[in-house]
Amino acid sequence: MKLLLKFNLVMVALFAIAIAATAAVSRDLLQRNAREEIYDNAKLLIESALAVRDYTSRNIAPLLETQIKYEFRPEMVSAFSAIELLRNVRETNPDYKQFLYREATLNPTNPANRAVEWESDIVNSFRNGAVKAPLFGERDTANGRMLYVAKPLKAGAACMRCHDTAEIAPPTMISKYGSAGGFGWKVGEIIGAQIVQIPETFALARAEATFRVFMGSLLGVLVALGLVFNALLWWMFIRPVTRISALADRISLGAVDAPDFVSRSHDEIGMLAQALSRMRRSLVQAMNMLEA
Repeated sequence: MKLLLKFNLVMVALFAIAIAATAAVSRDLLQRNAREEIYDNAKLLIESALAVRDYTSRNIAPLLETQIKYEFRPEMVSAFSAIELLRNVRETNPDYKQFLYREATLNPTNPANRAVEWESDIVNSFRNGAVKAPLFGERDTANGRMLYVAKPLKAGAACMRCHDTAEIAPPTMISKYGSAGGFGWKVGEIIGAQIVQIPETFALARAEATFRVFMGSLLGVLVALGLVFNALLWWMFIRPVTRISALADRISLGAVDAPDFVSRSHDEIGMLAQALSRMRRSLVQAMNMLEA
């Protein structure tokens, strides 16, 4: 088996082991990083929703105080503004298309915001102090595994305008939503949770795309290194050793007049060439002595 072939077989085996180890480590790392990135983006959405809620309560609601006596405008409700804002973000930004935002409330005015069973568990966990915010988790659904981030939603003083008792709530709101729910809130009470859900497949798809690019780049680098190593091995070792071997073969067949192999290097190849030249000269001298 040729030396170059042996070298390539060993190199391919080492590269295969390196690629397999790198793939195993990098895939897990990229998946964890993708999850963390998704969680960070979800936290940013929740903070944005909180900012919109605060702005609506302080700047929008007071402007509609008179109009609410004649017509209930949902734009003055902080929850409505936050939900609409994040809906627009999802519709206009593909990066957030899979982010589902909910303000799950135990006792909402709008039935659409009522917490389902697993959301109620999260809200109650915040209420009894069993978990701290923000809460990160995963859950299985009929549509696959979902990642979620949740933060508690507290009732502020501005909420009491509509959520204290049905008697003091705006009549236009009562006529729109009824008086069955959304009352009896207390300032500072955790009444719900902001929850952002993201399909796990969305995070994994990001990780997989990065993984393919990374592994493709790694494979390209290794192939380039293999070609460079082959060229260096041929130029520095295979070529001179082949020439020395051919010269030694000629001398062994009696061609004592064969020219010396000239090597300017002072490495092992150069030392081998010098040793072969000395051997040829010694052989010539020995043959001359025998003929004399």
